[in-house]
Amino acid sequence: MTAGPAPVEAAARDTTGVRAVWTDFRGVLTPPLHWAVESFCRPMGLEPQALHGAMRAVGELYGTGSMAPLDTPLVEEDEWGRQVEAALLDGYGIRADMSGFAERWFADRRVNQPWIDELWRLRSSGVFVGLLSNMPPGWDPYWRRMVDPALFDDLVMSFETGCRKPDREIFELAVRRSGIPAHRSLLADDLAENCAGAERAGWHGLHFTDTSEAIRVLRALRRELA
Repeated sequence: MTAGPAPVEAAARDTTGVRAVWTDFRGVLTPPLHWAVESFCRPMGLEPQALHGAMRAVGELYGTGSMAPLDTPLVEEDEWGRQVEAALLDGYGIRADMSGFAERWFADRRVNQPWIDELWRLRSSGVFVGLLSNMPPGWDPYWRRMVDPALFDDLVMSFETGCRKPDREIFELAVRRSGIPAHRSLLADDLAENCAGAERAGWHGLHFTDTSEAIRVLRALRRELA
């Protein structure tokens, strides 16, 4: 499983022949996930640990992980929010309002402009650039206002496909959509488990923990492709 600086070094050595770079959205094109969760919880006086626990409890109702019910999707956002509210009350004795989840989640979101600029440069050099995201349907209009969709050659979103990272199915679908084989494809993702899933599917995984380091890897890749 990829983690920390060492996997980034490994990615730099192993990217010869990569022709498709797929980026995650949350935590890569936007600030780290822990920052986003803290920002969402702060106005409600809610501890992030309680929110994570409630979301896990809802995921268990569907036999999935925390976000899968929302981003595959198995349930509408409003109903999911009510289920999270109930889990917070039952499990933690906390009353919270989870209505308008998408709007509130994106209320103060910034974009990772250096990473976006690097993807534009990468695409201009002839590399296929795609967005591969576990994305709830309610988030679709928000990310499109933050990032120009024209940056991407293709979009593979879990809410449209019904499959999600780290499952092999979504990587195989991305390969079919790009027409570029797995061994020439790379995923940049902030979650090590998603990078591991990509690698099991024959891809390269770049565990995104630092923008400047990821950019260094992609610039090395560009030199290889020159």
